[in-house]
Order: sequence, then structure tokens, then C-alpha cells
Amino acid sequence: MTVNSCLITLNRKMQVLIVFLGLRKKKTMAGHSQFKNIMHRKGAQDKKRAKIFSKHIREIQVAARGGLPDVEMNPALKTAVAAAKAVNMPKDNIERAIKRGSGAGEGEAFEEIRYEGYGPGGVAIIAETLTDNRNRTASEVRAAFTKHGGSLGETNSVSFQFSRVGTINYTASEMTDDEIFEAALESGASDVNSSGSGHEVICEPKDFHLVRESLEVKFGTPFLAELQWRPQVTVRVDGGHVQTLFKLLEALDENDDVRSVSANYEVEESVLAKLT
Repeated sequence: MTVNSCLITLNRKMQVLIVFLGLRKKKTMAGHSQFKNIMHRKGAQDKKRAKIFSKHIREIQVAARGGLPDVEMNPALKTAVAAAKAVNMPKDNIERAIKRGSGAGEGEAFEEIRYEGYGPGGVAIIAETLTDNRNRTASEVRAAFTKHGGSLGETNSVSFQFSRVGTINYTASEMTDDEIFEAALESGASDVNSSGSGHEVICEPKDFHLVRESLEVKFGTPFLAELQWRPQVTVRVDGGHVQTLFKLLEALDENDDVRSVSANYEVEESVLAKLT
């Protein structure tokens, strides 16, 4: 069997990879050492939380700058705000980001840049960024590819292997398979994937906002709604490349300028078991 990890939206979803790469044997420690370890973990969690918030703030600023500062009148801003709320970003942070993006406050001018290349094992990778310094971002992304056995290519060098789609996700407990299927069909969605873990509605990018809003009327706010790069074919990665590939994907995700990472790989369960 294989674990189909063909798409990774790592902006905000790298926990799985961290588990794969970060497991350690448990050791007994003295009380003072245990306290230090707890404080260290808390500091790391706070740092990661701040980094996640920083990425969402950029998304909100760009969406506000590209349209009206009114959430109900700006679909892109509504999506960005919903994503920020999903990670429990404080209301004040969201409002400040909207003001800065709309020009009511001082803020950086971010631009969207897509980087494409190949990772270990010939895996195609797309990294989407929001940056206020394209030279810095290009240098850091290139360094991540080079350090971890990959190569950065030109724009469109790998994106032809992916399809751009909109996805709206709900938990399985929020509605039945039939209910979500009928609602998705009426909203203009192109496909629905339902399982014990949840429902995923797929649509064309041009229909994304209409489909999402139609579903929200019936089921409320989804826990995830975004545009993604879906691979048309996947590449099987062997044990000799998988750990280095995961390190590359993690390095890209940890970059403050990277908003999402997509890759077209799959890995045998037996290979994953060896990593854990």
C-alpha cells in the first residue's frame, strides 16, 4: 500500500512531517530539567504560532490591498480572514492587518511570487510566496533547494504537472455524505470526496468564491477553504530520498515568505515506518 501524499499544503500543515522527522527516544529526567524542557517546548510552540500568524497577516494585507476593506464585499479578504480565525488569531490582529493592507495604516507592499523546481527523487515542487523583498526570498528558496538535493527551475517548469483547484473542507460530523453531495452539486462544484475524516468539495478556481459562499449558507464556515495545486501524476519516493525530501519541504515551510508548498510524491508505508 502507499500513502498518497501527493499534495502538501504546508503553509500551516507541516505537523505530520515534523512527527516523521522529529521523533526521539524518551528519557527520564530530573525535575529541574523537565521544567526547562517544558519551557523550551512552550517557547518553540509560541514561536511557531507567531510565524503562522505572520503568514496569515500577510494574506489579509494583500487581500485588503487588492480590493475593498469590507470582508463581506471582498471574497479574497473573506477567505483570508476565515483562515486566520481558524488558527485562533485574535480579532485585534485581524483588524490591524486589514487597516494596514487598505492603506489606513503603515504597512509593507507584498507581492506574490511562485517558485518551481525538483526535489530529491525527481519530485516536482511548487512554493508560493508573499514577499516584500524578492531578492531575499529568491536567495533563501534557492538555498533550501540546493542544500537538500533539489534544483530550482524557471516559472512553469513543473506547474504543468499540476491542476489548480479550489477546495472547501468540512468535518464528517457536520453533514451526511448525501447532504454535502447535493449542496455541492447545486453550488457548481466539480467533485466531492467524503470519508470518515471529513468532506472535501472541489471546484474550478473561477467558481471558488461562489461555491464556498453557497456552502457557507447551508453549513457554516468550513475549517479549510483555499486554492491548491493538485498533481496530475505522482512520483514514488524510495527510502534513499524520502528523508531529504521531507527536510526540503520543511525548510520551505519554515520560511516566513512561503505561504504554501505543493509536491507530487507518494511514499510506501514500509518506508515511512522506518522513519518513525
